[in-house]
Amino acid sequence: MKTTSLQASLAAAVLMAATWLASPVSAQQQTQPAGPAPAAAQRPVAAPAPVAPQPSAVAPVAPSTAAPAATTPAVSTPAAAPAASSTDAGPAAGEVASADRAQKSAGPVMKELSPWVMFMSADIIVKAVMIGLAFASLVTWTVFIAKSIELSVASGKLRSALKKIAESRSLAEAQMALGTKQGILPSFLAAALREARMSAGLSSDTGIKERAASSFAEIVRAEQRRIRIGMGVLATIGSTSPFVGLFGTVWGIMNSFIGISKSQTTNLAVVAPGIAEALLATAIGLVAAIPAVIVYNHFSRVTKSYLELVSRASGASARLLSRDLDRTHGTMHSRAAE
Repeated sequence: MKTTSLQASLAAAVLMAATWLASPVSAQQQTQPAGPAPAAAQRPVAAPAPVAPQPSAVAPVAPSTAAPAATTPAVSTPAAAPAASSTDAGPAAGEVASADRAQKSAGPVMKELSPWVMFMSADIIVKAVMIGLAFASLVTWTVFIAKSIELSVASGKLRSALKKIAESRSLAEAQMALGTKQGILPSFLAAALREARMSAGLSSDTGIKERAASSFAEIVRAEQRRIRIGMGVLATIGSTSPFVGLFGTVWGIMNSFIGISKSQTTNLAVVAPGIAEALLATAIGLVAAIPAVIVYNHFSRVTKSYLELVSRASGASARLLSRDLDRTHGTMHSRAAE
């Protein structure tokens, strides 16, 4: 009787152990695609806990030998999961890379922004402004070269003429020293001789000197106008070139904003060329204006020095006329005394 009950309890223990071993495997096979394997392996382990206290010596043997087999799928499952995720992530990364390459290839290509390319790409009005400013800059340098040569030659001739008449005692002697040369000093001497000849027989020396001084002033004013030719152009270029360049810049930026509104994008590759072309007009305006102002100020100083030489020539001619008048009246008085 005892043997029968022992066999029955042993059979019951074996059946429960087989059930406990079979249930985790089926549960793992069902839950492996849906979630992580460790959670599925831990859930069945708590179920056969009431079987452990049974007094059978054979019952503990079966779980101890079968437990590693039950836990083996749980260990291998996490390794399979990253493999699956890596295989799934591979095509996704490839698609992202291909999308980035397509976006880069489809983006606008920045063109070369050299001054010549910007000029050729500019609007017709901006081109006209740039051409006008370039011509103004050319005029500035032409006036600079021409006036430098003119002032240098005129100042040298006048200094040389003043040295030649420094020891002259009369207007006739001064004219002989200068010869047939043309210039501002021979003009003063000719005006003084003409006034003395036209005033012959008049006893008032003061009237002769005043009339001669008036003729000298006219010659000085004419020389001032002549020597300042071209300086008005420099003043105009220096004062208006920045504003002309600014007009071209405003026009170009306005066209750039119109293009931005039509393309409906604020990409720097789309905006930069138009703005650069517009700013080139301002740069050319400054290139034309700054040298014009500097050259104008330089010629103002040089012209002032030259006009001082002209005043010296006028004074020298007036002194020679005064000597001739005094000498003439002295001769007349001496003759009257005889």
